[in-house]
Amino acid sequence: MFEPLAIPVRTTRARLLGAITALAIAAFTFAAVTLVVVANSHPAAAVTKHRVLFDDSKAETAGNADWIISTSIPDPTKQNASPSVETDWTGAISAWGVALQKTGNYTLDTLAPGKTITYGDSSNPQDLSNFDEFVLPEPNVLLSTAEKTAVMTFVKNGGGLFLISDHTGSDRNNDGADSPKIINDLMTNNTVDSTDPFGFSVDLLNIASGYPTAITDSTNPVLHGPYGTVTAGALYNGTTVTLHPADNAGVKGLLYLTTATPGGTTGAFFATSTFGNGRVAFWGDSSDIDDGTGQSGNTLYNGWNDAKATDAQLGLNATEWLAGAGDTTTPPPTSSCTPAQLLTNPGFESGSGAGWTATSGVISTSSSEPPRTGAYDAWLNGYGTANTDTLSQTVTVPAACSTASLSFWLHIDTAETSTSTAYDTLKVQVLGSSGTVLSTLATFSNLNAATGYQQHSYSLAAYAGQAVTLKFTGTEGSQLQTSFVLDDTALNVS
Repeated sequence: MFEPLAIPVRTTRARLLGAITALAIAAFTFAAVTLVVVANSHPAAAVTKHRVLFDDSKAETAGNADWIISTSIPDPTKQNASPSVETDWTGAISAWGVALQKTGNYTLDTLAPGKTITYGDSSNPQDLSNFDEFVLPEPNVLLSTAEKTAVMTFVKNGGGLFLISDHTGSDRNNDGADSPKIINDLMTNNTVDSTDPFGFSVDLLNIASGYPTAITDSTNPVLHGPYGTVTAGALYNGTTVTLHPADNAGVKGLLYLTTATPGGTTGAFFATSTFGNGRVAFWGDSSDIDDGTGQSGNTLYNGWNDAKATDAQLGLNATEWLAGAGDTTTPPPTSSCTPAQLLTNPGFESGSGAGWTATSGVISTSSSEPPRTGAYDAWLNGYGTANTDTLSQTVTVPAACSTASLSFWLHIDTAETSTSTAYDTLKVQVLGSSGTVLSTLATFSNLNAATGYQQHSYSLAAYAGQAVTLKFTGTEGSQLQTSFVLDDTALNVS
């Protein structure tokens, strides 16, 4: 039992005995991430629809852009449940959305402005784990580290990713990042695989016009798919990619500039690739998905219906191919997941030096801050002087496991009297192999002080297949103690 007014001030000697500040380990029970079971959407009885998520969280409507399938977000059917023509939904790529909706084989959603791209967050209805395909239609804001981890893990685990770029210098919101930079950053600066994972890089070009032509390949499902045969694309200021087959043998150029060599490594206007169990497609001009209609005041072009190109067939065939990558009716060819609790010495009962790396004295049996269970806990800070305590453990989250659930109990007591200022803090973070902070899961402070332990939980499913370090960092100001005490941690996977 904790007495809320009996606040221990930690001494150096008590610290060496291993007293751990009254951080009641908030049980980080990682939210279970369930892989969605989706059946093949080709004609058959009892078909489960493919689910496609279009992004609008990265300024896709900045400037003259209007890359949304409907102004009804997240659900376009709220605008019109049974659209028959593209104007039944409002947006410059509504023709794309309506064409898919009319097949009856798809359900479509949009990730709204202000929302975050996640993978493994069961509280987010638009979490990537709930979809077969994710469309990034000319993003104009750099993805955060956590968002890039989410996207790359989604593809690696079997999702389809549709990347649509525009020309270099197309920074519509003037934040210093255009779509070529953003897409290259996703591929070269992420925590999953930054070694040219898709086998292509976006060229920093502005190609004013032209009609890139399709290669000859009668068996290719994107060029010869259920929506027709692709012969050419259209350029209204766009770019290309350079292919690197030595880095990824699955990369393939499908449409090339007329000045380039078909099947070569340069001048590819449309390309596909694979990564892990997933598929990727790249398109070099957002004008090709533009149907010429949208919200009032935008300057738009009707590349989708350009008579000299077959952009509609290309976009729809590629969507079908990418959505098939997310089919989990048959489990992906990975090793099975063995349910387990992965943390070593999760309740600290083996004392210091077992599993955890901690500041001296953090793991203790002090009666001043009693554990929730057993004899040991982890007590960070509590001195009433400026100091920093840390507690960490490195663990590998199995790639084959769809659920990774970190839990802990945390008790906080303090001598601080402020009800508005956080003088002392505890950060809970996930670090990559190089020590880079991948995510700050939570920040607690003296403002969160309470009697007894409270449980907290967070999902780490986005880090499947990675070795990560879970780190607790307590920082105390120059006066008046705050104790953060942890106990009964767990990292459960299944």
